[in-house]
Amino acid sequence: MAKLYFHYSTMNAGKSTILLQASHNYRERGMQTYLLTAGVDTRAGIGKIGSRIGISAEADVFSEQDDLYEKIRQRRQEGPCACVFVDEAQFLSETQVWQLARAVDDIKIPVMCYGLRVDFMGHLFPGSATLLALADEMREIRTICHCGRKATMVARMGPDGRALVEGEQVQIGGNETYVSLCRKHWREAVGDVEPTAPEAEAPA
Repeated sequence: MAKLYFHYSTMNAGKSTILLQASHNYRERGMQTYLLTAGVDTRAGIGKIGSRIGISAEADVFSEQDDLYEKIRQRRQEGPCACVFVDEAQFLSETQVWQLARAVDDIKIPVMCYGLRVDFMGHLFPGSATLLALADEMREIRTICHCGRKATMVARMGPDGRALVEGEQVQIGGNETYVSLCRKHWREAVGDVEPTAPEAEAPA
């Protein structure tokens, strides 16, 4: 049965690598896939999904105005397609996530979305929030903080090497811009820490 999947993580957890490997597994068995990525992210080139370990694949791009149900329907009309893969799923709109859900239910094709859960301020991306609400299955792709604990947050670093606490939600960047941290060290980075209580004086 076709399902809507959401694979989420922080930055630099290997989401694109896992997506490309999963697509390769389908193709290795003679099944075609349809790859989609956000047009706003051009780090690997326009219409390309690339990973930090050097593998990449051509993909169709989507913008906020695109009807993804129609894109998938048209792709199905062009020939067999066993699965749809969506990279940078945090950039989907709420409407587009519903369009993907319709494609799963009505066209009966599995859709696997890969993206960030929260932004650098700890807020859910609209696309990720809707995927968390609608996905049939959700899987966390884990990476670690510098302390060794699981990283669940991402900090956006300024030119001075300090974490930024305000700005536009979308700013494309890689290791030079973003750092994945556990919640404790993210709070420290953005200055959200309780002041140390003064030590009580010893009785005379």
